Amino acid sequence: MQDIEAVVIQEEPLSSEASSSFPKQGESHTVLIEANIMADEPRRVTLEDYSSTSVSQFFTSIARPEVQAQNITYPYSLIQLIQNNLFHGLPNEDPYAHLATYIKICNIVRLASVPEDAVRLSLFSFSLSREVKRWLHSFKGNSLKTWDEVVEIFLKKYFPESKTVEGKAAISSFHQFPDESLSEALERFRGLLRKMPTHGFFEPIHLNISLTG
Repeated sequence: MQDIEAVVIQEEPLSSEASSSFPKQGESHTVLIEANIMADEPRRVTLEDYSSTSVSQFFTSIARPEVQAQNITYPYSLIQLIQNNLFHGLPNEDPYAHLATYIKICNIVRLASVPEDAVRLSLFSFSLSREVKRWLHSFKGNSLKTWDEVVEIFLKKYFPESKTVEGKAAISSFHQFPDESLSEALERFRGLLRKMPTHGFFEPIHLNISLTG
């Protein structure tokens, strides 16, 4: 400590700014060194930092699609059409039929430099009821980047494997009712096929099932 003080005394008088970095009379050199070390350490992150509005927040799981168009405006009438065909996630609802109707509505609009899938991604949440929308937004923010990803999780949720097995069984065991005409039976059979797009039966098998039924 004496050596340090001797060096300071021999130097030229310091300016007020420079002298402020040295300990004043009666201050400990140890305190000054500790203060300098703490100034160089990174600031500790606290829970309060994460609650700050400056932290990035994601309120939707569907990422905003990248398009070349600078401004995209969707007609209000298009939003109304979509919201008139809401999917509520009820057991009697057909998710395949909902997707088919939704895509038909989206195809009404054509925007320059905006791909079809970008339109579908942007507006899909408008086609869902409150509960289904809450489920969709439960995924990690901006984690769904393509239309295929959205369709995949939607069908896994609302058309699980159990429904697939049930649908295939209904098709393979199809038979004509005694009081049912051939045209009525064929229409009912086609209805089963429409409800089960992933049935996996080829056209010849369709014909064989319907005839034997």
